[in-house]
Amino acid sequence: MTDLAIDRPLKPAIINGLMNRCPNCGEGKILHSYLKVNDNCPHCHEAYHHHRADDGPAYVTILVVGHIAGLFMTLMWESLRPSPLFMALSLSAISIVAALVMLPRIKGLIVAYQWAKRMHGFEQG
Repeated sequence: MTDLAIDRPLKPAIINGLMNRCPNCGEGKILHSYLKVNDNCPHCHEAYHHHRADDGPAYVTILVVGHIAGLFMTLMWESLRPSPLFMALSLSAISIVAALVMLPRIKGLIVAYQWAKRMHGFEQG
């Protein structure tokens, strides 16, 4: 079996991706600004320019934030019975903060997953 047919270690790659680190070396950064992916790792020079994250990070973030907001809405309503305006404002704030915190981490996770599974041009190297 050739080296290209073997998947790279998935768990360390995902952990590094969630921490915005290179899935190959764990040292360099995947993102160089909020959501811009580096063309190469600044430490080991692994190429990222061919990643295909596209809209995946946004969809996963919406899915997770929606579940978090639903949980908070249920807990708030059952325990506090706040006014509808307070609930709408507080749930909006929680959702916005959660989405802004999670989005770059989810993007790093998806790029690292593609690297580990040798998808979309990551099969070389």
